[in-house]
Amino acid sequence: MTIADPFDAIADPNRRYLLEELRRAPKIVNELAGGLPISRPAVSQHLKALLDCNLVSVSASGTRRIYTINKPGFDRLNLWLDQFWS
Repeated sequence: MTIADPFDAIADPNRRYLLEELRRAPKIVNELAGGLPISRPAVSQHLKALLDCNLVSVSASGTRRIYTINKPGFDRLNLWLDQFWS
């Protein structure tokens, strides 16, 4: 599953949930999976889609992968939306 278009990525409600959770604080997959009715591997696939379109970033801390919002990745979305308010 490769989604490079951020609009396609945010169309999925599970991905929007992940973005909302990461907006509050950086988290690991297990923390994110606890709030969704899908498997941990499915959460990882959704995070991969968000990574592919640069909406989230990941860093390693030992064996843990910590996911965070990648604010510059939202520039494309913001530019498109801003045209409706100008």
